[in-house]
Amino acid sequence: MTANTRTDDPSVDLDDIGTNPTSNPSFTDLIAARLSRRRLFGLGAGTAGTALLQACGGGGGGAGAAPFPILPPAPAPAPAPAPAPAPAGPMKLGFNAVAKSLADVVTVPAGYTASVLYRLGDPTAAGVAAYKNDGTDDATTYDRRAGDHHDGMTFFGMNASNKWDATSATRGLLVMNHEAITPVFLHPTGQTAVSGVRTVADEVLREFYLHGVSVIEVNKSGSTWSYKQDSSFNRRVHTLTEMTFSGPAAKTDYLKTKYSTDGSKTRGTVNNCANGTTPWGTYLTCEENWAGYFRRVTANDNANRTAKELASFSRYGVAGTGRELWATVTPDTADNLYGRWNTEVTVVGGTATDDYRNGANTYGWVVEIDPFNPTSTPKKRTALGRFGHEGACLGPVVAGKPLVWYMGDDSQNEYLYKFVSTRNWDAADIGGGIAAGDKYMDDGKLYVAKFKADGTGDWLELKLGVNNITASYASYAFADAADVVINARHAADAAGATKMDRPEWTAVNPKNGEVYLTLTNNSARAIGTTDAANPRFYNDPKGTSSQRGNPNGHIVRFTDTGGDPAAVSFKWDVYLFGARSTASADVNVSALGADNDFSSPDGMWFSQAAPGLLWIETDDGKYTDVTNCMLLGALPGKVGDGAARTITNFDGATTAQQATFVGKAPGTDGLRRFLVGPKECEITGIAESGDGRALFVNIQHPGEDTKVADITTPAKFSSHWPEGGNARPRSATIVITKNDGGLIGL
Repeated sequence: MTANTRTDDPSVDLDDIGTNPTSNPSFTDLIAARLSRRRLFGLGAGTAGTALLQACGGGGGGAGAAPFPILPPAPAPAPAPAPAPAPAGPMKLGFNAVAKSLADVVTVPAGYTASVLYRLGDPTAAGVAAYKNDGTDDATTYDRRAGDHHDGMTFFGMNASNKWDATSATRGLLVMNHEAITPVFLHPTGQTAVSGVRTVADEVLREFYLHGVSVIEVNKSGSTWSYKQDSSFNRRVHTLTEMTFSGPAAKTDYLKTKYSTDGSKTRGTVNNCANGTTPWGTYLTCEENWAGYFRRVTANDNANRTAKELASFSRYGVAGTGRELWATVTPDTADNLYGRWNTEVTVVGGTATDDYRNGANTYGWVVEIDPFNPTSTPKKRTALGRFGHEGACLGPVVAGKPLVWYMGDDSQNEYLYKFVSTRNWDAADIGGGIAAGDKYMDDGKLYVAKFKADGTGDWLELKLGVNNITASYASYAFADAADVVINARHAADAAGATKMDRPEWTAVNPKNGEVYLTLTNNSARAIGTTDAANPRFYNDPKGTSSQRGNPNGHIVRFTDTGGDPAAVSFKWDVYLFGARSTASADVNVSALGADNDFSSPDGMWFSQAAPGLLWIETDDGKYTDVTNCMLLGALPGKVGDGAARTITNFDGATTAQQATFVGKAPGTDGLRRFLVGPKECEITGIAESGDGRALFVNIQHPGEDTKVADITTPAKFSSHWPEGGNARPRSATIVITKNDGGLIGL
């Protein structure tokens, strides 16, 4: 996901700049900072059928309440048949493509109904009032309300005994991330700041709570889904929730702070983007753009730091005043609710236990949450490395074999990683909660990917003493195992990993175990720095503005050698290239047409009820002159189903040839647009009920470009979704069902 990351220049997005200075494959110098699509105070994006039905006013989804209504009403659905597997014959997409749209609604195909389920501010506990949506709700209630910027999401089916049941079709726990916030809509007139200092503590408290994770119970009654406001399972995990560390970095000097003098714990999680699961039934939330939240003014702090500390800060982009200025609130509390976001040395001559100089080290991890135990303490799994985690996708699960998670690092010119457990999977651990995580996620091998020009690749282990990860590595002198996982980006640099066009979500095809990786875009790609796995350089003008590099992104897929996730080599090709349908053949390499052209693939997920059906979501600022962001349904083939190809790149003066491997063109039988969202949204987060007859999708930050100066003039809001009228827009989860009760997409 793309999120506004404040530095000293509030318009800079570190995702768009990148912080990788190495000359590994695909190197280019860091480009000048450019305006982020999520502006400083303008962060901020609809549901219906083909007739562009629009959500409108009504009550929230409280206990027993129906989801937000859609007008006009869809035809009454037929009774849902009993859960059934996908058809045994060749799978076919069973919907007509939705047209591109710039309307402030959510559009889905004819025969489908989309309803709003869970919106920013909706209450998650008994006694909490409905959300006013005008910035005046009591700040102390926000720990029992839906967060903002709904993102990665998992449906955990639940049976009558309140245990995990993956096949449940009518009841479950929906667990979702809340990546960031749209400040302009959260307070009466936007954030209050004077000379770079936040002056209203309640505003900041709201923002603390609006980040993190929601766990909510959802139920189906007849054909209608709702969430249960007073469920004992409902829980908000946020920036103030205590968490413990495990794995090689736990209880080391690197993680010691004033809050945790032994380095065993921290408070909170932030910028939770994509997600993951475990085979024992827990949720993984991933900390992506965490670096930008911390205050570290280099003019104040650099003189108090070692060369290694400065190298680490530089590689992760920890510099600036802090994207939400949380550290500036005064007076601070006794337990440093605000000061903990200042990662400068504030006690000169002191130690790490006197301040929060190590605060930034406590973020950037994969965090495990047990949704079935609301009193359990989340745990940050340091063995999976510290970087801009976009997600942690579980690979094939086989008894007696190691477990594997695939992870992208969401920034330009960053890397693809995987973690392989030391312990082999034992199905007796199903339902084992956080204790099972201790068994499988604290000991294993962390790898980074190197893509080679011949269509193969190597997994390079990130371990002290191998692959150039030593104390004598010029850019960073590694000291121990904890140093390697805390500075995983430096370790990947040392190993010689391939710099990718912004690695985001990973997804594993349940039919064959092949892994898909979205590469959203890369404006830092130069014509002389393409490679086989990142083969395009072109200009995709948006109006009169040039967009150079790889602005539309692509999707790579690979298969580990022998189908073994623990293998140290793989075979790959490029499954799909994003492009305008009107682009030249060397840009529109996948021959996309009007029914399936797209840009900036981001979220991605394979259906489990219909194995082989892939959902692709976009987070796009490049093609939004033509259409809002979208969800596409796909039926991909397999690695190697296409052919070698040479692409001709052009920078306006020079042409260059780049050889690559391209998957079979999908055509409309293999790729169609299923949904288009409202204005200025991102389509992200996706999950399905156990029978595949309900699809949950998140609509993030509608109306994000609304200016703070316009907050008192509702007519100037760039979106009013989902309530319509003059309402402030809200991020929300929608649920999509097929009117005949069938499987979604087929």
